[in-house]
Amino acid sequence: MLGWTLAAGLVGTCLAMFLVWLTQLRTGNAGIVDAAWAISIASLAVGAAAVGEGWPPRRIAIAAIMAIWGARLGLHLLRDRVIGKPEDGRYRALRREWGPSASSRMLRFFEIQAVAAVFFALPAVLASANTEPGFALVERAALVVWCAAFVGEAVADWQLKQFRSAPNNSGRTCRRGLWRYSRHPNYFFEWVMWVAYAAFAVASPFGVVALLCPIAMLYLLLHVTGVPLAEAQALRSRGSDYLRYQQTTNAFFPWRPRA
Repeated sequence: MLGWTLAAGLVGTCLAMFLVWLTQLRTGNAGIVDAAWAISIASLAVGAAAVGEGWPPRRIAIAAIMAIWGARLGLHLLRDRVIGKPEDGRYRALRREWGPSASSRMLRFFEIQAVAAVFFALPAVLASANTEPGFALVERAALVVWCAAFVGEAVADWQLKQFRSAPNNSGRTCRRGLWRYSRHPNYFFEWVMWVAYAAFAVASPFGVVALLCPIAMLYLLLHVTGVPLAEAQALRSRGSDYLRYQQTTNAFFPWRPRA
């Protein structure tokens, strides 16, 4: 059952990402892939819970928290970075780097996101197969951690949006609220939510496999698609102001600013 669920999810997500790639060909905004990725994981989690044979409240719980996360993040990205907005500087830089092969390489990138979405749906797939009645202590703790992280990420996004909405803040770096303690508090709380998903799945058979998700997410955020690309774009657009921010504020884990 697990194998069929993952295979069906992979086929469906690859097809969906192909359609999203066609959409970005028309709009010229590849940033839509970020929103599609979050929504894909949420959809896979709901699908796994629907076909899973585990204890119903557990299936509902894991599907709910992953669906709420995916819907909020996906809609936030669509509203603030895609619909009616210029393409994110990260993707413009990739297009310049890839040159004439940008279209085909972008398709490959989109399909890699589809495979990644299936991988990150593992906590929901594993938890939805757990037939043990009742929530284990680690599952209850995971739900509490998830709630705190979800609020943290939403607050960080809201604070940044409020800062950017002020005309006199154009070209300046947000140092308010959570952004005073981390250059990427939204990424940090995103990672904490993945720790919560994995912890929730650990109580299920083979659930330890889900620990790969926060490990992979941390690597991606710190070394691949998260912090490095965002920092490079911030330096291009804000220059010395962002350089001073780098010198005083932790990149990821929140901590008090340095002198």
